[in-house]
Amino acid sequence: MATISANSVKELREKTGAGMMDAKKALQETGGDFEKAVDLLRKKGLSAAAKKSSRIAAEGVVTSYIHMGGKIGVMVEINCETDFVARNEDFQQFAKDLAMQIAAANPQYVSREHVPADVLERERQIYRDQAKETGKPENVIEKIVDGKIEKYYTESCLVDQVFIKDADGKLKIKDVLNQRVAKIGENIVIRRFVRYQLGEGIEKKQENFAEEVASQLR
Repeated sequence: MATISANSVKELREKTGAGMMDAKKALQETGGDFEKAVDLLRKKGLSAAAKKSSRIAAEGVVTSYIHMGGKIGVMVEINCETDFVARNEDFQQFAKDLAMQIAAANPQYVSREHVPADVLERERQIYRDQAKETGKPENVIEKIVDGKIEKYYTESCLVDQVFIKDADGKLKIKDVLNQRVAKIGENIVIRRFVRYQLGEGIEKKQENFAEEVASQLR
């Protein structure tokens, strides 16, 4: 069995949000391979989240975030099972991180399940028309369309977006959510959000506020 250092355990805990014993066990099971240990903990988190997903989550918090200068404002509702967890520091930090994520990355929906069918079909048709111009066979065109739809999800759906605080750019919001579920031990649901941007919908020169927010949060 590989010798696992305390620093490796600490680093893995910070990366995944797992408990000390879970982090140590994951490193032992993967022979000390850090990236494999991360993947293992993410899979366990996904499993834990799936088991708890049927539980009713009616408690939680509504958190707000106003970007410096008051140009972007966000409100997001995150639900959990108990008021005790709603007051938990990890849970509240997750809610704050989500509010900042929404301000910076400007998602349109919580998840791909929330994308209206007509919106999705319109996107598909646009991508299909673009792909047809390449002259490729129909089966290849459909693969191209599927790939672009997947990219659309990663840009438009909150849980499919890359977490802006993840330096490696690999951790998605759904991964962070699953980590919190595994660590806290309750079902957690991102229910809804609203995002306001100053001057949105008014015809004028727009600054790239989202990029500005993201750069300040890195």
